[in-house]
Amino acid sequence: MHDNTARLIAFMERVWNAGDVAAIDEFLGPQYTIFSDPGDPWDGQTLSVSGFKERLLVSRAPFPDLTFDIGETISEGDRVALSWTMRGTQLGSMAGRPPSGRSFAVRGMTIYHFADGRIVGHQQVVDRLSVAQQLGLLG
Repeated sequence: MHDNTARLIAFMERVWNAGDVAAIDEFLGPQYTIFSDPGDPWDGQTLSVSGFKERLLVSRAPFPDLTFDIGETISEGDRVALSWTMRGTQLGSMAGRPPSGRSFAVRGMTIYHFADGRIVGHQQVVDRLSVAQQLGLLG
């Protein structure tokens, strides 16, 4: 397994699945750019490490059980592509709406960018409309 791939899988497990904010320091470069992630409030932004920590907390708040099940990975140079299935239950308020208690599962793919063994950004495709439908946020 490529070093960046192993590092990315550890990042996904510790940071996104476990919600370990302190672990972010071990994985991220000094700046993290969200090159393309349509529908993400941080799309197109470059975040500091503390900004990324805030992003993690805000993103996980409505879904304390949020997990990413890792599918395939492909690594080339300083990029690692990762397919995943994201699952969670809306137990906190989101977009001004109270917790629904509903669960969702959606597939997506992310290409992570690395520099000097650190994660420095991503571009991502995910069906956010499906998440909204599953949570009953439409209509």
